[in-house]
Formats: sequence, C-alpha cells, structure tokens
Amino acid sequence: MNYPIWELTYIGGPSLIALIAVTHVYIAHLAVGGGVFLWLTDIKGFRENSPEIHGYLKKHISFFLLLTMVFGAVSGVGIWFIIALVNPAATTILIHNFVFGWAIEWVFFFGEIAALLIYYYYFDRMDRKTRLRIAFLYAVFAWLSLFIINGIIDFMLTSGKWIETQNFWDGFFNPTYWPSLFFRTFIAFTFAGLFGYLTTVFLEEEKFRRRMLRYCTKWLLLPMLGLIPSALWYYYAVPLSFREVAFGMNRDLPPFLHLLPGMTALIFLLGIVLSVASGRGVQKAAAFLLIPVGLFWMGGFEYTREIARKPYVIANFMYSNSIPVAEVELLNRDGVLKHAKWSAIDKVTAENRLEAGREIFNLECLACHTVGGIRNDILPLAGKFPYRGLLAQLTGMGKIRRYMPPFVGTEEEKAALAAYITSELLHREVAEPPGSPASGGALEETQIPPFDPKKDEYVLLAWNSAGMQEVSDCDELFSYLPPGNTVEAQLLKRGPQPVLISEGVELSYKVEDQHANPAGHDSFWEFSEALYGRKIEAGKGLEGKGVEGVFDWDAEKEIYRAKGVPLLPYREDGTFNAYPLVTVEARESGNGKLLASTKVAAPVSTQMDCYRCHGGEPRQAGAGISKETAAAILQAHDRNEKTSLYKEAIAGRPQLCQSCHADPSQEDGGKPEVLNLSAAMHGWHANYMSGLGDEACQYCHPLAAGAGGGLRGVHGSPGANLNCSNCHGTFEDLSISLLNRESDKPSAPAIMKNIQPRMAKSIGDIAPRTPWLENPDCFACHVDFQQPAEGATAFNHWNQSPEELYRSYRDNALIRCTGCHGSSHAIYPALNPVEKFRDVLQPMQYCGKPFAIGADKSCAVCHVKEMEDPIHHENMLRMVRDKGGFEGF
Repeated sequence: MNYPIWELTYIGGPSLIALIAVTHVYIAHLAVGGGVFLWLTDIKGFRENSPEIHGYLKKHISFFLLLTMVFGAVSGVGIWFIIALVNPAATTILIHNFVFGWAIEWVFFFGEIAALLIYYYYFDRMDRKTRLRIAFLYAVFAWLSLFIINGIIDFMLTSGKWIETQNFWDGFFNPTYWPSLFFRTFIAFTFAGLFGYLTTVFLEEEKFRRRMLRYCTKWLLLPMLGLIPSALWYYYAVPLSFREVAFGMNRDLPPFLHLLPGMTALIFLLGIVLSVASGRGVQKAAAFLLIPVGLFWMGGFEYTREIARKPYVIANFMYSNSIPVAEVELLNRDGVLKHAKWSAIDKVTAENRLEAGREIFNLECLACHTVGGIRNDILPLAGKFPYRGLLAQLTGMGKIRRYMPPFVGTEEEKAALAAYITSELLHREVAEPPGSPASGGALEETQIPPFDPKKDEYVLLAWNSAGMQEVSDCDELFSYLPPGNTVEAQLLKRGPQPVLISEGVELSYKVEDQHANPAGHDSFWEFSEALYGRKIEAGKGLEGKGVEGVFDWDAEKEIYRAKGVPLLPYREDGTFNAYPLVTVEARESGNGKLLASTKVAAPVSTQMDCYRCHGGEPRQAGAGISKETAAAILQAHDRNEKTSLYKEAIAGRPQLCQSCHADPSQEDGGKPEVLNLSAAMHGWHANYMSGLGDEACQYCHPLAAGAGGGLRGVHGSPGANLNCSNCHGTFEDLSISLLNRESDKPSAPAIMKNIQPRMAKSIGDIAPRTPWLENPDCFACHVDFQQPAEGATAFNHWNQSPEELYRSYRDNALIRCTGCHGSSHAIYPALNPVEKFRDVLQPMQYCGKPFAIGADKSCAVCHVKEMEDPIHHENMLRMVRDKGGFEGF
C-alpha cells in the first residue's frame, strides 16, 4: 500500500524470489554442513596420518570456497534485491524488527569469510592445532549464521506471541524455531556429503576414491537419524490451522509433497550407487545427478514451507499481497484506493471503473498471480467464471479455502476488480446474466371448473405439496432434485356437518399438458438406474406414478396422495410452463360415477440459475442446468473436496448428491459424517454470496424471475411487504441455522466460521434446525390466528414437529390447512405472474373469489349454510383484509 508495484505479468515476483532463494539456500546449507565436514575430515586425515585425505581436502576447499563464498554471497545479495522489489512492505518489517539480528548475522558472516580464507590460503603453513581451530571456527560461525537466519525465516511462518508483544525475542524464538534449527542442521550435514561426492569422483587413485565415496555416504545417511524426528517435530510445531490450509486445502502443494519423498529416495539410491559402483563414469554420472536432485529436494521443502504460511507473508500479521491484517477493517470501510499512496485513482466511478479495477488488481492480485504467464496464471483460473461468478469468488476468498487472502475493499472496488478481469483480461462483456428469463409467455386463461352449490354434493380439495417443485434437470451428470410433484387431496361430502370421505371412492388425476418426457429431455429415465439403483419406466416417477393415474389413500394422514408425478416445465414445443394443470376427479368405486372434479396447478421449475456463477448457458427455454454448467459444478466440487465426481459422471456414472448428503425432503440418509444437503449447499454458498439480502435467494430459487415465481401467495403481495428473510432469515442466518444443527460434522465449523449473522447478534443466538422437518409455523406470527404484530418475524421460531407445520397441519375436523388456504408460498389469494387465476382455481370454483375457501363468510361451500361459530380456527368469521392483488373482489 505504501510502495510502488513492480508490474510483473509473465514471470511473477514469487517465481523470481524462488529462482534466486532456493539456489542460495541450497548453497547456504552446504556452507553450514560443509564447515563441519572440513573440520572432521581434517581431523580424520591427521588421525590416520593420511596425506591423501589432506590432499583431497585442499582441493575440496578450493571448490567449496568458490561455491559458498562467491556464489553464496552474490545470491544472498540477490535475495535482498528481489524481495525488496517484490514485497517491500514485508521486507521493511523484517529489517526494522530484526535489525539487531541482522547485525549479529553479518558479524558471524564476516567470521565465516575470514576463517575460510585463512584456512584455505594457510592450509599448508599452519600447524595441526591451529589449522583445526580455524576449521572449527569456520564451522561455528557458519552454524551461528544459520542460528540467526533461522529465527527470522521461521518468524514469517509462525510469528507466535510477537503479534501481541512486538518483542524481538518473541518473534525470534518463535514456535517453530528449535525444530527448524535441528532440521536444517541435519539437512546441512546431508548436503555436505552430497557435495563431497562431487570432488571425490575426480580422485585418480581408485582404492582411495572408493574409500572417500563411502565416507561421503556416511554423511548422507547418518544425518537421517536426526532428520526424520526433527521433521516430524517441525511439522507438528506448525499450528494446526496452518497445516489444514497447506496440506488440506491448497491444491498447489500435492506435487511438491510427492517431490520430497521421491527426491529423498533418489538421493539415497544414488548414494548407494556411488558406494558400490566401481566404474568411474557411473560414479561421475551419479555424483553430477545428485546436485540437481538435491536442489529439487531443497526447492520442494522451501515451497512447502512457503505454502504453509498462506495466505500470509508474515503469519497473522501481513497478507501475501502486503495488506496488514490490522488495516483490513479500515480498508473495507474506506476502500484500498484511498489509502494506496502510489495509485493514480482514489475512488471508483462509472468513468474510471476499469482503470480502478487494474489498480486494485495490481494491489491485491499481482503479488501471486501472473497474466498469461508462468505459475498461478489468472486467466485459466478466472476464465471458469462469468462476471457474477467472479464477484462471488471475490466475496468468498479467504473464508473457507483460506490459502488466499480475503478481498479487501468496498463493494464498488470489488465490482471494479471483477469488471477489469472480465473485460480487460478475459475479453468478455461485463454483464450479469438475467435470472432465467424462462421463455414461455402468458398462458391461456384457465377455465374455472364448474360447481353448483345447489346441486353438487361433494367438494374436492386438491393442492400441490410444495408451492414450487424444483427439479435439477442435469441427470446425465448429477441429480439432487428429481422430477416428482406430489399432489394431495381430500374429498368432503357437503352438509351441516361435512363428512371426510375415505372409502367407496377412487380419486384419479391427469396432467392436462404432457410435460413428463418433452423432446430432447429424457435423461432422467435414461440414467435412472445409475442414479437410483433401479430402472424407472419412461414417463414414470420414482414412486411409479405417471402423468395420469390413481391417488393412494393415506389412512394415517387422512388424505389422498399421488406422490412423485414426473413433471417438467418444458412443453413439447420447447417453451416453458412452470404451472402445468392437473385435473383431479372423484368417482364412486365400482360404477365410476363422477362425484366431483377440480383442477390444480402443479408448479414445477428448473430456474436455479447455476450458470450465472458457474458459467455455461441455461439448458433450454431460458432455464435449467446445461451439461456445461453441470460439469463446472462437479469440477468445482472435485477441486474443493478432492473427489472424482466429474470423472465418474462422464464415464456414464452420474452422481446422486444424496448418496453422500442426507436430504430429509427426499427421505435419503446420506453419510453420517457428511453435512446434509441443505446445510452444505446453503452454508457453502453463503460464504460466496453474503451481503446480497433476499437477492441471494433469487439466484437459486424461482422467486419472481421469469415465467416461474416461487413466492406467489398473499405473503408475497405488496400489501404484506414480506420477503424470504421474514420467515427463513437472510441467506446467512438460514445457513447458520442449518449448520448449527450439523455442528458435530467435521466441515461445519470451517464453513460457518466466516458467515456473519444479520438478524441475530451471534451465531449462538440462532436456533439449530433440520431442513424440511423444522420450519416456522403460522403461529410464530399469527398468534391465536390473529393479524401479525408490526415487525413480526417467524425467523428463529422453528417448530420441531413436522406434523404441526403448515403443509401438514390439520384442524379439529381433520381438514388440511392447505386444502382451504393453498400450498406453501402460494397461499390464497395467490397472484400468478403468468396467468392470474392459475393458483386460485378452487377458491374461484367454489366461492367465486380468489380468497381462502370459507373466507368472507362463505362457510356454505361445505356446510350448506352460513355458520355462526369459527369451527376450523379462531378469527375466520371476518372479511378478507389483504386481497393480494385481487382488489376487484
């Protein structure tokens, strides 16, 4: 924020740092271990009175000095140069906080230089005692340099108490200091033997050469006794949260985790070859091969260590894009541009939106990402998403997958960054796709079924069990909402005391428009065996029902039910109709005499709009999940959860979400350790779609967009002025309620951690609930059936008894609430967005008004006379107040 940005787009700053730093660290470890190698080898030569060893040692010192003092010193300066250019903010912290440590390290480094130069130039002129002392001093100074540098390097990984105290010693002797020091010391000894091979293979005398090769092998193998336990100590000294990010979430790490054991095995294999091989050519080849193998080993370790501290450059203090953690709140409030001293723009406007987006990209993204370049190329990563998807990714950064810093800045700056990436980098139009236009147009006016209150003896009530049955129509790859509307009905014989008819009759249904198997969409039946374990007959639903058939009597519930009628919202001509009509008839058993007939809308929709974030296009008629979108969803699941769902799906084995995720609405049990489907879906997406209010619901549910509207009933009328959150809570609150019920599942805490409640003070204030089985009931607002109080909300009032929820509730006469009031989300008066009376056919049939059956004192519909007592529930003997858009009645 306080420094200019070095705009590297092809070879990123981290790659340049790695190129210099890994080679330097490799040689630096040789300098430490090599010092002990020189000292002990010199002692070995004196003890064995071996001029050959001393001759070998002098040649080795020449190579060692040039490599460590010249290349090591120059590359060390190169590190300072490159880190100051790439990340000056973090470099400043390291300099100012550890200036005393750097000064000491330079003293030790000067001691290294002096001791090594004296040792080399006076090698033959010093007596035994003096020479060994000089060699020992060099070894001590080299190790003390490691002692100092180790503290500063590991401070960046585990800053420890320094975050609170800002104390030098708290930062220096951080939680990983000691295990890292031991680990690196043993690495240094190993590298001493590895580079010892390189000079040994040039010895002329074969017997002596093989003797020294075995000696170098001891240096390669014996440190392993300390290397393995110190590595484990080092690993467990890293905080668990960091290990989870590095080893559980970061998708870049696995190649390096495979590299380390592979390179380790190769190092020891080549060491054995050098010990037993007799051919000089084989020995030289193995020795020269060991050098790059050791370099790759060092690179694998250093990269793993770097990854472990993501998303920070200094753990818990500064993010990898140089934004201090302590300034995030300020920058979110004011904006990053306002506080970026080297930005040409300080505020996003309509005119400078793309230029501002570029500045933000340089500030927040360029530290790690290239543009069409080497490593972390932003183009393929961002190319998966349309503009809305990029906004979601920016919103969710750092929340669940914590290896990236969170986006920091205002909502306007976030939109500007997404626009810049979309327009300038991906060369796409910056436009948010409309929410499933679902082409279908207006439906023909439905003929109201006849009813003669003077002659007709029966009233037939029918309703869809859900206000809108949603279907995931991408069965060739996955399914979680199969087609299957459930139509329920009750038959009443009219009279002063109406009788609920349960025997001697047969109720049948028939879908007026053929929606079950429209042209080009038969994947549900084609893949049913792979998805559900059994072949389902074409045109039938999971329960064996077709588009026409007979109701089943449920004696326990006192209703007739046709479960799983396989409806889809596509007409044969490819247009969209979310409200297919079902004709329901009641006939006498045996003779088939028609007793009553009615019609009911069976709403069904595929308007889930997944493509708006995941890419692709709607499947057909402006709705549905296309194969491209479905593939992107499975691939995202595979990336995030390390599954192979996409591979399985394209191999002809489509995936059923409920095979892992329990789903009470489908009566599927899932796996006990996995979040239920609703908790997983809402919880995950709440991290990426936070702050959108009720708009968030419309991205996945057909509320008011296009030809299918989910909330059509009186609660969605302008007079009611209610929305989803009044009953379910905001997207965030709903997600928390679901996750609270699943809090014992391993993934729940991480998903819930960064979801901020909107309608409660804390996560703990939101009562847990099970989807479908625990919902608000009517009495949360309508106390004693009265008009709700001002500001009343049903949120957080979960009824834990499914039988007491609106969709299942029965009055004292065993009449379902839905029979007189309509389906959930389509409660009478329900104003259909496509055809005005489509959702109020029965009230119009029996009462001539679109209100609840029996409303406006129309009890005679069933009782054949007006009633003086509110038999079914209190407060029903009054005139309708909220006419829900039907003011003419």
